[in-house]
Amino acid sequence: MQTKLHRWATADPGCRFDDVFNLVYDPAFLLAAWDRVRGNKGGRTAGVDGVVPRYVPAEDVTEMLAELRQQVKSGQFTPLPVRERRIPKANGKTRSLGIPTMTDRIIQASLKLVLEPIFEANFQPCSYGFRPRRRAQDAIAEIHYFTTGNRCYEWVFEGDIKACFDEIDHTALMARVRHRIVDKRVLALIRSFLKSGILSEDGLHRGTRTGTPQGGILSPLLANIALSVLDEHFTTKWEALGPEWTRAKHLRAGGAAMKLIRYADDFVVLVRGPREDAEALFGEVATVLAPMGLRLSEEKTHLTHIDDGFDFLGWRIQRRTWQGRGGTKRTVYTYPSKRSLASIKEKIRVLTRRNAHRTLADLLRRLNPAIRGWCTYFQHGVSKRTFSYVDHFAFWRIVGWLKKRHPKLNVHTVIRRYLPGWHIAADGIEFFRAPTVPVTRYRYRGTRIPNPWTSTPAA
Repeated sequence: MQTKLHRWATADPGCRFDDVFNLVYDPAFLLAAWDRVRGNKGGRTAGVDGVVPRYVPAEDVTEMLAELRQQVKSGQFTPLPVRERRIPKANGKTRSLGIPTMTDRIIQASLKLVLEPIFEANFQPCSYGFRPRRRAQDAIAEIHYFTTGNRCYEWVFEGDIKACFDEIDHTALMARVRHRIVDKRVLALIRSFLKSGILSEDGLHRGTRTGTPQGGILSPLLANIALSVLDEHFTTKWEALGPEWTRAKHLRAGGAAMKLIRYADDFVVLVRGPREDAEALFGEVATVLAPMGLRLSEEKTHLTHIDDGFDFLGWRIQRRTWQGRGGTKRTVYTYPSKRSLASIKEKIRVLTRRNAHRTLADLLRRLNPAIRGWCTYFQHGVSKRTFSYVDHFAFWRIVGWLKKRHPKLNVHTVIRRYLPGWHIAADGIEFFRAPTVPVTRYRYRGTRIPNPWTSTPAA
């Protein structure tokens, strides 16, 4: 059914769906939604109802879904407020997450199953966040592609949207949803989730006049729908330049070409041309975002030259000059940023605290996935030396942990007794060595990234 929805939406860009509400409460959609709710990371957390999806007995699921289906079908379903939970950010501030109830999550997941194939037909290739089969590495690869070789996009407009998920204007968002969905029952259901409210940590109930709660299953899709105004604006500008030869002619005449790369609410605009055109983006982007109720953060929005480098999605991207056999060469490097390196070091520190684990095997069970996941994310950059540094840091943190566990032994005795041959293992679990992760360049896929509902990549 999703494949059909996507095919219809792609074949007719003006197609507006007026009878999709029955799919939201379809038993197959609800069952698929339940599997996603129970299986994702949030399956261990409860909303204001106190129900944890992961702990719902299997024998109760059929009855629960049947009752939920009847509520939605009859129009009696009403979302409850989300439970607020504040989590720390890297800059020392906190981010507010809204955790919906179990039943709300199921209906949101079912709604997403219906809406996502339709809106994917509209989304532009420059958007990578919270979209099927797209990842942060694709965004980094596109930046690398346009800043290297003869393309030479040198100016980088680093955009930061202030409280994006909290400030999206509901009226403007619903207007964009209506470009594709005119089923009044689906629109009313989406609006009810937007207006459900928040139960704060101190027990107060707050209404939600703007924004979509960060933490809801439907929120990333709604945010992409809202932020697609930015994608469409820069895509229109790019297409207006015509094919490559007319674009080159425009650049030789002193004009500028711009390329947007967006991952959720983080984005950069690469500019090839005069600095003045890049500086004009401060006002231009603000004007594009204003109708959606969004605004740029003045302190976090910058204009940078590629030679000075910038951080994006945990990566440091910078062009450097070096002397080769053929003379001076310039290469754009992508590698883990200092903040990303500090984050994995802090995680290793926390995991290797003195009383964090009872045995070395327990420590390795927690430590290995953290290091492996971090290295897997950064394996497509210039990361070999960084991996060696992380490995060295983690190794000696484990040695320090063993030393604290056995205070009467000196370091040499600890290494001889517990790390024979400088090899760390316990109960068949070996310490994961970061340098063993192969470092390879990620292939830039451009517009050839397929989605789950197309048998061949998009042209």
